[in-house]
Amino acid sequence: MPENLMIPSVDLRIGSLEEYNRRQKEKAAHKHQKAKPRPCITISREYGCEGYPVAGRLREILMQKTGDEWVLIDKDILEEVSKHHNISNDILETLGENNRILKDVLATFSPRWKSDQEYFRMLSKHIVALAEQGNVIICELGGAVITSHIEHSFHFRIYGSDVFKTSTLAGRLKIENEAAETLMHRQQKARDHFNKLFLDQNAHDPLFYDMMFNNDRLNANDIAHAIAEFVCVKHIISK
Repeated sequence: MPENLMIPSVDLRIGSLEEYNRRQKEKAAHKHQKAKPRPCITISREYGCEGYPVAGRLREILMQKTGDEWVLIDKDILEEVSKHHNISNDILETLGENNRILKDVLATFSPRWKSDQEYFRMLSKHIVALAEQGNVIICELGGAVITSHIEHSFHFRIYGSDVFKTSTLAGRLKIENEAAETLMHRQQKARDHFNKLFLDQNAHDPLFYDMMFNNDRLNANDIAHAIAEFVCVKHIISK
C-alpha cells in the first residue's frame, strides 16, 4: 500500500505553497531592506517513524508562535511544483546564476550517480531556493545534506526500534505485522542505498543533526514541540 495514503493530499499542500509564495511577494513589496534570514528545518527519519505527523504538527505550532506562514515540502510537492511553471518560477527566482550554496550542494553529489541527474538537480534547486527563503520544513529528500551549507538551517532525525516501526506501519497502512516488517526493512534499505549512491553520505550519522528523537519514547506532538522550542530559541540567539 502506498505511503502517500498516510499524508495530506498534494493539492492541499500545493495550496499552502501558493499561499506561502503570495505572502513572500507581499512582504518583499513592503520592505526595501533585505529581511533577516528565517529558519529552514529539515526532518529525516527511519522508515516507519512518524516524520509526516511531526512535520504537520510542527508547522501548526510554528505558525502559532511566529504569526507567519510556514510551508511543508516533500518529494511529492516538488514533483507537482515542477509541472506548474508559475509556482516553480516563484520559488527559483531567489536563486542567482552563480549561487554559491547551490554549487556547494551539487558538489556533494556522488560522481558514481549516473542516472536522473537533471531530475535531482531540479529538486535540489527548489530545495535550496525554499531553504534560503526560510519558514520552510523539508521532509526527507536528503534535506539535512542539501541544506547543510545554509546558515539558518536546523536538522532533526527521528529513529525507533524495529518493533515500534513495524507496529506503526501496520496500524497506518492496515496491514499485517509481517508484511509491515518486510516493507520497513525493504524501504529503509532503498533509502540508505540512495543516500550512499547519490549523496555519498550516511543519513544515520548523528553529526548531520542538531537533535535526534527516539520515537518509541516520544510521540509526534512531543517531538514537534521540542523542535519548535529549540528552533525558536536558537534563531533568536543567532540574530
